[in-house]
Amino acid sequence: MARANPSPAPPRVSPPDLPSVLDAGEAPTAGADAQDVRWTGPADVIEAPRATIEACVFDEVSADELVLTDATLIDVDLRAVRMPAVRARGARWRRVRVEGGRIGTLDLSDAELDEVELRGVRIDYLSLAGARVEDLVIADCTIGALDLPAARLTRVAFASTRADEVDTRDLRSTDLDLRGLEALAYLDVTGLRAATMSGDQVERIAAALAAGLGIRIQD
Repeated sequence: MARANPSPAPPRVSPPDLPSVLDAGEAPTAGADAQDVRWTGPADVIEAPRATIEACVFDEVSADELVLTDATLIDVDLRAVRMPAVRARGARWRRVRVEGGRIGTLDLSDAELDEVELRGVRIDYLSLAGARVEDLVIADCTIGALDLPAARLTRVAFASTRADEVDTRDLRSTDLDLRGLEALAYLDVTGLRAATMSGDQVERIAAALAAGLGIRIQD
């Protein structure tokens, strides 16, 4: 007998495909192409909107701001970066891994993400508002506010991750696995439709679920 496909389907994620040797180089700039480069050390503001960055590593980079608006990142590793803000609105990320470090604001609003991993990162504010996401893993992260309004998520899973507040207004999802997310509050429980949660998680938000369904609770 054929084995049934797992539900929810897990993300299909591969690590960035990086060369064994990377050249040191200047920080990426607006509209430029960068390939096979490793960046390290402190910087002020790194402005690379509309850039194409492929097979590159940001290794323990500290910067006041990293601007990647409308940029394309393919096979990129961000290792232990420390930045108040990473602004990547409208960006396209494919096989990108962010591991370790701390980011104040990670703005991926209206972005397109495919095979992305966030691992062991502390993020004060993570926005995926309006983003189109396929195959995302968020593991061992601490997140202040997680914004998902109008996002479209496919094969997204959390593991050992905590968030204070999750904005799920108008969220649409397929194979969204929230069992590894400890969230203190969901702004709109109707956006959780089709998501997978544990029984304990559902019990904790039972009152909010009832309110979302128009159920009055009277003891």
